[in-house]
Amino acid sequence: MSKKTIRIGTRDSELALWQAHTVQKQLNDLGYQTEIIAVKSQGDILLDKPLYELGITGIFTKTLDIAMINGQVDIAVHSMKDVPTALPEGIVQAAVLERANYLDILVHKGNTSFLESEATIATGSLRRKAQWWNKYPNHSLVDLRGNVNTRLQKLHDNDWDGAVFAAAGLERINLKPENHISLDWMTPAPAQGAMVVVAMANDEFTLDALSQLNHIETEICTYIERQFLKTLEGGCTAPIAALAKYDEKEDTIHFIGELLSIDGKQKLEIEKVVAISEWKKLGFHAAQEILNNGGAQLMEEIKQQLKK
Repeated sequence: MSKKTIRIGTRDSELALWQAHTVQKQLNDLGYQTEIIAVKSQGDILLDKPLYELGITGIFTKTLDIAMINGQVDIAVHSMKDVPTALPEGIVQAAVLERANYLDILVHKGNTSFLESEATIATGSLRRKAQWWNKYPNHSLVDLRGNVNTRLQKLHDNDWDGAVFAAAGLERINLKPENHISLDWMTPAPAQGAMVVVAMANDEFTLDALSQLNHIETEICTYIERQFLKTLEGGCTAPIAALAKYDEKEDTIHFIGELLSIDGKQKLEIEKVVAISEWKKLGFHAAQEILNNGGAQLMEEIKQQLKK
């Protein structure tokens, strides 16, 4: 085996470092030499603006992409739901790791009676806001930004009733509090709970190493969800949710996809079960159906609203 050391680029948040170390361990177990290099991201530095106002999908991935293109690092590890559906030229998806818990959870302060009355819930995600309002139209929602640790601290410091988190992020760094409810009614973000490793398209040594980490079932399911997202949004952020699950017994894929208005009042939903052989176009066809049934008009309205 060549002596090349694979340099793993990561953000310096606790969760990002956990993800980088996970990939590092898997590569080391295969006999590869690795080194972790922390890079600060603009998304971490600009904490006062909602993510969707920063005008860039992939704000957390951009800094690492540049570091990779500049040759400072060889690979980057991301929460797959943060990665834009179109990767920069020269960068490719090299491995998708086996998916963890894909659900969202509500972290609260010990009493959940507020669910039946008025409440203030914190989240910075357009999707979570829209889904929450769809179910609890009389609740107030406030913006919440920052890494997992920062957001937990902000929930503690403010008089909000609860905040929505991805279960996987809290579980990975052992921060999931006892005071939480699994939001099994909330369809997750496309690729939520999955980690992706990207590398340079021309780096054969690294691509070969990473191909050994790829989990095919997770790769297929996240591909379907991200294709659904890409077909719907066309470069614009919107409240979009999607989940594909493989059923081993039936050899089928069960897919559920949603597009919501920003205020949550409108929800377009699609559910499909197809043979595994049909997975390649499933996300595309599901998105087309939504677009043809009022989705195109709704996307146009969302674009106009976000411009304001």
